[in-house]
Amino acid sequence: MSGHQELMIPEERFQLHQGQEFLKPYRFGNKIADHTFCSVCGIMPFYRPRSHPTGFFSVNARCLNLALSEKIDYVEFDGQNWEESIAAGKHVLTE
Repeated sequence: MSGHQELMIPEERFQLHQGQEFLKPYRFGNKIADHTFCSVCGIMPFYRPRSHPTGFFSVNARCLNLALSEKIDYVEFDGQNWEESIAAGKHVLTE
């Protein structure tokens, strides 16, 4: 429902260029995932996912200008049934 189109990227490839002052952290449930929300519009531009709490960021592709991208393949992931989706290998890392 949040509209997050995930691109899992290694932490060393992540760089936030601007807007840090508008970002607010949020943790819920088991408090492993570290969600980040914009305090102005409410979108979640990136977060540290529960599946990879260190070393990776999940970036919301809808917050990026992907005009120069050759191709992005998305995989369906059922976040409501998170454990089953992870066990089925539905969580992929972006090259």
